[in-house]
Amino acid sequence: MIEAVVFDLDGVLVDTEELWDEARRQVADERGGRWREDAQRAMMGMSSKEWSRYMHEEIGVPESPEQINDEVVERLEGLYRERLPLIPGALEAVRRQAARRPLAIASSSNRPIIDLFLELTGTAELFRATVSSEEVERGKPAPDVYVEAARRLGVDPTRCAAVEDSDNGIRSAAAAGMKVIAIPNAVFPPSEEALSLAAVVLTSLEELQPELVESLG
Repeated sequence: MIEAVVFDLDGVLVDTEELWDEARRQVADERGGRWREDAQRAMMGMSSKEWSRYMHEEIGVPESPEQINDEVVERLEGLYRERLPLIPGALEAVRRQAARRPLAIASSSNRPIIDLFLELTGTAELFRATVSSEEVERGKPAPDVYVEAARRLGVDPTRCAAVEDSDNGIRSAAAAGMKVIAIPNAVFPPSEEALSLAAVVLTSLEELQPELVESLG
């Protein structure tokens, strides 16, 4: 029986993978870094500590990882406030699921970004728990953020469904023991190998109905 649903944030509820790419690329360009075309895909799922260190060590941004993190997050917050790029059907999908079972967010976004999403959408009361990967030891594809989300929900991970869009996210939720509902990211699609770990693959949030989640149990 599925007792709870855990949502990823970027790429599932908000279409922000390209915004993260824009903010990081701007910082790299302005600070004399060497941007690589595979950089965004490489950083997807990383915790803030991991991707800011990657930008310092691999991209060559001279500032400290802490400074890089603060600058990127500040830029992303500004982009959020200008226009929050909600994925079509995101809030409706959350409300449908919240009417049936407790929800959580398990995201690679920084805590301020998660909280800003909740503020701008007025959905804080719909999520019993929210976890940023900066609050656990390892980012995705390690299972830590999903394991912690289940712990805060008070539900065994094997009784949770996770909604994910990316390669590292799918691997993370599957490693935690959750039933994975994959909605592949159109810009950075997961590999077939990662998709094979999913219990079901959907094309949109409209297909994420309570009855489908119940069938996974």
